[in-house]
Formats: sequence, C-alpha cells, structure tokens
Amino acid sequence: MHADEADVDAPLVRRLVARRFPEWAGLPVRRLASSGTENAMFRLGPRLVVRLPRRPGAVPDVVHEQRWLPRLGPLLPVAVPEPLGVGEPDEDFPWPWSVYRWLEGRNPVAGAVEEPRRLAVDLGTFVRSLRRVAPWDGPPGHRGGPLRDRDEPTRAAVAELGARVDAAAVTALWERALDAPAHTGAAVWAHGDLSPGNVLVGPGGALRAVIDFGTAGVGDPAADLIVAWNLLPGHARDTFRRTVGADDAEWARGRGWALSVSLIQLPYYWDTNPALAENSRHVITEILAEAG
Repeated sequence: MHADEADVDAPLVRRLVARRFPEWAGLPVRRLASSGTENAMFRLGPRLVVRLPRRPGAVPDVVHEQRWLPRLGPLLPVAVPEPLGVGEPDEDFPWPWSVYRWLEGRNPVAGAVEEPRRLAVDLGTFVRSLRRVAPWDGPPGHRGGPLRDRDEPTRAAVAELGARVDAAAVTALWERALDAPAHTGAAVWAHGDLSPGNVLVGPGGALRAVIDFGTAGVGDPAADLIVAWNLLPGHARDTFRRTVGADDAEWARGRGWALSVSLIQLPYYWDTNPALAENSRHVITEILAEAG
C-alpha cells in the first residue's frame, strides 16, 4: 500500500518471535487479513497476536500503545489490546514490534450491521467513557486539532479525485463543516480512528472490543464521531449522538472529520486497499445523501 512499506511475512515473524520470545517459538504463525494501513497482524498460536509496523511512520505507535493501553484499558467498558511484550529491532526487521493478547470478535460491515441501535449505544458509551478519563499528561491526539488544519489536503484530494466525486457538492459540505464553531472546552481523550476495522463485535452485534490506539490522544474529541458515518446507518445516528451527548457544533465537526478522512483516503487507497476505498465511498455517499 505504501512506497516505503517493509516486506513482512509469516517466516519473518517466526524468526523474530523465536529470537525475542523463545517460549512462544513453537506456536503456529498465520497472517491475518486486515484493511489496516499502518500495521501487519499475525496470529500467534490460539491466544496471541503479533503487530508489526508496515512503514517508518507507524513505528512511534508501538511505544505509544505500550505506554497508554495499560492505563486506558481498565477504565473503558469494553476490551482493548493488552500488550504482553515488545520485540526489538534486529538484522531482519529494523523497527520495534508488539505482542498482544488475542481478542475474539469480528469486524462489522457498514451497511450490514446486525443491531444498529444496540451498536450505536455501545459505541457511544465507549466514546463517552474515554472522554471521562483524566487527560493526565496525554499526548495530543493525531486528529485532535482544529478541523481547519485539514483544509489544504482535503481540497487537494477533491482535485485529485476529479470526476470520481461531485466536487462542487463535497466542497460545499466541507466548507460548511469549516464554519462550525471550534472546540473551546477542555482537551479530552479520543481514540481518533473509530472505523469498522478497529471495532470488534460479538454474537448479536454487541460491541466487544476496540483496537488500534495508535492515534489516541487528547484534544477536540469530535473525530470520534466519524463512526456515525463510516459504520452506523442513518437511522441509528441519533441514538449514537444522544449517547455521546454531542451538541450541534461538535456534530458538525464530526461530520467534517468523516468527510475529510474519506476524501483523503479514497485516491490514495483506490487501487491498493479496496476495502478501505469502498468504506470511504460509503461515507461520502452517506454524507451527501444526508445533506439532500
């Protein structure tokens, strides 16, 4: 997916594990299918998972998650990844990597959510709980700054997409989002990347876990509202909004975040990550339809 992406496969992971964690050397290794863009995931035996950065830009996430997940996890209403070990760079792989406890569940699919309102409440409860965590000395969220900081790359993406989107319509909606009042409250924790690939549900569609905290940090929490458009159907959005307690300004910024993220992702992943590109198209379509 990326020009600077490392080659990672199961034999490499077996060697890395054998050298760093000999107690797990005999466990089978299997690559996991994922729409994730920054990390490669491998199942290690029945109870573990190995997560390796795909490229240099994802390397800081290793230390970030190792530091913050143990502090955030006990305060949240659903499971999050539990770090069990850190692999050191060596001659086979130039960056640190992580081993986590395996979390059961499956990714929900936008447009095919089993119990949308139930999931809307579960996701809203997760977002609200994360916001209530004391900010401590938390790092700035990857998507915790002003929405206006996204203006240039968002407009560039619209230009790159050309006739593949209704440029006038999405630009008008983007400008409407930029007009929303800025966040003036205290900085609070946000996950920053609540997307179908980072959500795990169990039987009946109930939220079971949230993964990938590489973008988590403190700031404007509106970015966590993107899940209202990238996963939840329209008739469940109000349930999610009420559960979170988002006012009009925050909701408008959240819609702007969803639109910006999808517009920027779409041309970049059009050919290299079909699942992510399809979800980006879904978000843009949903927001256009919502606006009439």
